[in-house]
Amino acid sequence: MEIFLIRLLQFILAISLLVLLHEGGHFFFSKLFGVRVEKFYLFFDVSVGKWTGSLFKFKPKNSDTQYGIGWLPLGGYCKISGMIDESFDTEQMKQPAQPWEFRTKPAWQRLFIMIGGVLVNFLLALFIYAMVLFTWGDQYVSTKDMTLGMKFNQEAKELGFQDHDILIGTEKGAFKEWGADMFRDLAEAKRADIIRNGKAMSIELPGDLNLLGMIKSTPKFAMPFTPARVDSVMPGSPAAKAGLQQGDRILAINGTAVDSWNECQQELGRLADMMTTAESSADSLRIRTATVVFAHHADGLADSLLLAKADTATVVFSSDLTMGIYVPTFLSLYEPTKVEYSFLESLPAGVKYGWNMLEGYVGDLKYLFSSDGAKSLGGFGAIGSMFPSTWNWHAFWLMTAFLSIILAFMNILPIPALDGGHVLFLIYEMVTGKKPSETFLIRAEYFGFGLVLLLMVVANLNDILRWLGYM
Repeated sequence: MEIFLIRLLQFILAISLLVLLHEGGHFFFSKLFGVRVEKFYLFFDVSVGKWTGSLFKFKPKNSDTQYGIGWLPLGGYCKISGMIDESFDTEQMKQPAQPWEFRTKPAWQRLFIMIGGVLVNFLLALFIYAMVLFTWGDQYVSTKDMTLGMKFNQEAKELGFQDHDILIGTEKGAFKEWGADMFRDLAEAKRADIIRNGKAMSIELPGDLNLLGMIKSTPKFAMPFTPARVDSVMPGSPAAKAGLQQGDRILAINGTAVDSWNECQQELGRLADMMTTAESSADSLRIRTATVVFAHHADGLADSLLLAKADTATVVFSSDLTMGIYVPTFLSLYEPTKVEYSFLESLPAGVKYGWNMLEGYVGDLKYLFSSDGAKSLGGFGAIGSMFPSTWNWHAFWLMTAFLSIILAFMNILPIPALDGGHVLFLIYEMVTGKKPSETFLIRAEYFGFGLVLLLMVVANLNDILRWLGYM
């Protein structure tokens, strides 16, 4: 429950900040061009009976704008006079046009009002990335420095990769670190450069690997090879009761030889699949009772000597199939690369970082139109789970910047009800000199709102199905 609350608070804080600044962009340009803003709300104040739906509201003296917080936490809005928006205030549109209304302003001014939110979100993301680099710098473990190499799945091995290959790069350039960018390059590459047994060599690739499949497969296409060494043991845990100690090597689980934590996780995954069919506590106990072969402090010994020194213990895993063992981390295995930035250096570096994130996100959207991509669509639960389980300001700001980029891009899509839909109609008006009719705009707004609502339902339904174990 504590982890859930920490993630929930981070999610609410990030979304509230992004929505306020997004709507603030619309507000700024509206005021700049003399357009009246009737309401400025965080969250939606959907009315229920006689209740206006506002948790909090106030209207400053001599101001045309009511500020408030609604009860429905699905974003926020800025109600601009004389504009067809999500408020669907058609009665106002039937009245004579007033000089302070959106509809009476020149098209170029209305265009700036509509892109104001997207502009603020995009610039905010770049600024956050810059300040993160200025404050914390950039720390990562380069793939070329991972001397233990990677653990590859069967698909990768069929292409020619072998366990412990050190990934260097592709014809596109060198890899920075293990992550999404590395997988994107491998998916589109015709050649992968590696080091195998101390020798540089290349592997031919098809150039059209399924990126989503590479990442979602179990095991993944490539994972950093992590030796099956015990970094530390939690007191009173199943591992401690079985006699495992810091520095021990795990050699087999339930008769299946393992040479890495990667393979240990695969075996635990098999047990997790079996747990879904357990019909009683006795069945659960039987599945959780495993035979573990391990060797005490035997790093560096040949396999034959490891086996000679091996011990066998019966380990009763906890209900969530953990042993109470801490795994070696990147920082314990490798020396990370650390790059520091001055304030002036952080600005272009932040722009480059943010632009790279945007390119990667936009490039990955093509997978959304596949069956696996549609299943990967996530709602509020999926977004919230991306925040760290402990309060970490570095991770929080990185996630907030990423969400700001997503919010900017999604809002500029040419879908009615989104900013991009309004921009599309304004560009049409500026090019042709003809303004779409109010009847058309109202119908388009209803269509776009319904489409957005449908996507939200699908995304959040996916979250529920994943939580129930159906996906």
